[in-house]
Amino acid sequence: MNTDQAQIGALPLSKEEEHLLLQKALHRDFEAYAQLIRLYHGKIFGLAYNMTGNREDAEDLTQDVFIKAYDALPRFQGQSSFYTWIYRIAVNRAINFLKKTRKRTILSLDDVNEGIERDPAYVELSAKETPLKDVTLAELQEKLNKALLTLSEKHRAVVVLHDIQGLPHEEIAKTLGCSTGTVRSRLFYARQCLQGELAEYLS
Repeated sequence: MNTDQAQIGALPLSKEEEHLLLQKALHRDFEAYAQLIRLYHGKIFGLAYNMTGNREDAEDLTQDVFIKAYDALPRFQGQSSFYTWIYRIAVNRAINFLKKTRKRTILSLDDVNEGIERDPAYVELSAKETPLKDVTLAELQEKLNKALLTLSEKHRAVVVLHDIQGLPHEEIAKTLGCSTGTVRSRLFYARQCLQGELAEYLS
């Protein structure tokens, strides 16, 4: 699989066009599947990157997810959207990866994460008047990324999916295979933990 090709931006597709690509991919049309890769590569890579905190690991995970999904296509029943289905695969692969490696790598300041600026803790950090108001936004991002990597895999997943990827509670519940109540509970607990880690910047 050519990951460089996958990173090329794809034009937005209508639901009908995406459905047609999926039907072709289900019949093992790899070119159709390659177009689906281009469509979802950015989101899957962003998820993997925020879960692992490491660009190389995220690249490997992203490629692994699309290979795993292609192998599993014959078992795709269409009971959920392809989007939800492949997100579930990505989350599970990321969680399994983290359980095996238990990495707590600090994100590089050179690796700009555009999605994380939507996280409530980041918004509060960047807007709040603190004794450390001279700290740059890049440094604030590093602090939040370090705090994010202290969460358990499941709690990190809900923060990444909701606050950074922008998925609603219901979609996250489908992706993680749990109730919306569980999603809200994990998100609340994760945010409390993040606030604890960032207390000196939020005081």
